Amino acid sequence: MSAGAPAAFPVRVVGPGELPGCHAVRREVFVAEQGVPEAEEIDGYDTGAVHLLASGPAGPVGTVRFLHGAPARKKYARAGVDDDTTAVLGRLAVGRAARGTGLGAALVRAVEAEARRLGLRRVYLEAQVPALGFYERLGYAAHGPEFDEGSGIPHRAMTKAL
Repeated sequence: MSAGAPAAFPVRVVGPGELPGCHAVRREVFVAEQGVPEAEEIDGYDTGAVHLLASGPAGPVGTVRFLHGAPARKKYARAGVDDDTTAVLGRLAVGRAARGTGLGAALVRAVEAEARRLGLRRVYLEAQVPALGFYERLGYAAHGPEFDEGSGIPHRAMTKAL
C-alpha cells in the first residue's frame, strides 16, 4: 500500500493485465458521469503510461496514470514538457463508492512517490477548473489561461516540483 492511502483502498502500481480495472473506473467517472467520449478517454497513451489502481472489497474504485519520457514529450510538447524529468499526471478518477475518503489525494501522492522513485523531478497536470482547489491543497500551482483540452470541460495547467 502507498503511504497515505486509505486503509480500505490500497493503491499500487499495476501492469497491463490490470488495465481493465483502471478502464472500468475511468469509464464510470469520465464517460458515464462527465460525458467524455470513450474513444477520447481510452487513448493510445495507456500502453506507455505508469498506472496506479486502488481497489476495495467490491473491486477497483480509483485510478490514475502518468506519462514520462518520450510519451510525455510527444503528447505534451505543446505544454512545454520537453525533458525526461517530468511526470505528466492524468486520468485521475475516483468512483462514487470511494469519494470523500481521501483516496484522490492518496492517488496523487502515490504518483509523486513513484515519480520520485524513477528519478523524476516535476509533475505537470491539466486540471479540470472545478478541481483546482484540490490540487492546490496538494501543493500544485496553476499557470496560464483556461483551455479546453478536447472534452468541453475547462482546464488549467498545474505543476509541482518534487
